[in-house]
Amino acid sequence: MRRIKILDTTLRDGEQSPGCWFSPEDRFTLACSLEAMGVDVIEVGFPMASEVICDSIKAIASSIKLSQLCCLCRTNKHDIDVAMSVLDKAKNPRLHIFLATSDLHLEKKLEITRNEALEQIVSAIRYAKQFTDDIQFSAEDATRSDRSFLSSAFSAAIMAGATTINIADTVGCAFPREIVALIEYLDSHVLGIDKVSTSVHCHNDLGMATANSLAALDASIDQIECTVNGIGERAGNAALEEIVMAIKAREKFWGCDTAIRPDALIPLSQWVATHGGLAVQANKAIVGKNAFSHESGIHVDGLLKCTDMYEFLDRDTLGIKELSIVLGRQSGRQSFKAYLKKMGVSLTKSQFESAFKLFEQLADTKPVVSRSDVLGIIQSID
Repeated sequence: MRRIKILDTTLRDGEQSPGCWFSPEDRFTLACSLEAMGVDVIEVGFPMASEVICDSIKAIASSIKLSQLCCLCRTNKHDIDVAMSVLDKAKNPRLHIFLATSDLHLEKKLEITRNEALEQIVSAIRYAKQFTDDIQFSAEDATRSDRSFLSSAFSAAIMAGATTINIADTVGCAFPREIVALIEYLDSHVLGIDKVSTSVHCHNDLGMATANSLAALDASIDQIECTVNGIGERAGNAALEEIVMAIKAREKFWGCDTAIRPDALIPLSQWVATHGGLAVQANKAIVGKNAFSHESGIHVDGLLKCTDMYEFLDRDTLGIKELSIVLGRQSGRQSFKAYLKKMGVSLTKSQFESAFKLFEQLADTKPVVSRSDVLGIIQSID
């Protein structure tokens, strides 16, 4: 089965989220956790951002042995020199060189011509080849770039020595069909593309980051870039947990897998939310607190009969051992009965009817009926 590489950029793009911050100790712990869960490539940061980040990358590089480490660089020698200095102890370092390829960025931000952009790409990659054979080139704003020029940029990068080319949907403007069409176009127009790995980096401005990343699988992409909880610039990136579980749950459909341990996804999500300072929404797929919780009486009744009834994902795979029942206005008798059983409470038929009536009255006054609320109900009927 085809193995899809996962490049996690939580320590770089993820930390670019407004309000997100990891201490040096947090950065080290996170890198170790990503390695332990099976992440193939960890983007440990943009060294030019700060001295603290440089020092943390050095510490990480001295300890990580299984995952590959990479640093982001612009197309200049100084960025490359600094990146290689902080990755000096890394077992198998990768340099991630990027340059925008859209006319908007070239003209308004960089103020260079297309030919000058090609020269910068080639020069930077050739220089970087002195230090490592593993070089990734990313075309920033690729999805808004002229396709012909984008093909020329990737062809130049490959000819100069890039081993991975990355298509960046920098502003999250693309739709799945467009991603597939773009990759198919590049496959037939980029010289040497069959000799290198291909990758996508999708942002979530239209809520399409995960869908676009998965669509790229249909075009035989080799690597997906993502972040824990989907954190990142603006609306964020493709979420690691969503990518991994979408592939894991439908392996036969995709014909591929990843090396990620699913049981590590939820604990890592919670850790990142706590230490990074960005809360996870309750209904977030895979890792939200409601993702495997049920209130509806109809749903709970069905789940008690068969866990597949209203849950597609295998809870055991994610390390979730029991059904989570939340009591509220939508809960029915079966939900209340199952909740009492979980609490170890045994009632006679008449006691149950009295307790259930009190529960219904209380559920109409608040969003969630808690364990302490239920205990109060039980005590009131004794």
